[in-house]
Amino acid sequence: MIWQDLIFLAGSVFSLFVLVPALRDATTNIPLGTSVPSATIGIVYGTTFFTLGMTMSAAGSILTGLMWSVIAILRSPHPFDDVIGSDDHSHGKQATHSAPQNAD
Repeated sequence: MIWQDLIFLAGSVFSLFVLVPALRDATTNIPLGTSVPSATIGIVYGTTFFTLGMTMSAAGSILTGLMWSVIAILRSPHPFDDVIGSDDHSHGKQATHSAPQNAD
């Protein structure tokens, strides 16, 4: 075991703890432009660490990438939310439906 493996693992575990509130708060909105690149970087770093034999770092980075993936799915506004038109998909946003106009 090399000490660098433990340092990278500690950083990943810290990231996981910091991200938990974003998953717990249903009103949190994190842009896809933040969550998708962060998820990608976590997975790429994890794969790279694995090829270097740094299995603890790899596990931590992959878990962080997966956490960002879950955030992207659950806490990011999606481009099709307006197309669907359902209040269930509004993630805490106020409805923007207008009342029908009477033709008097």
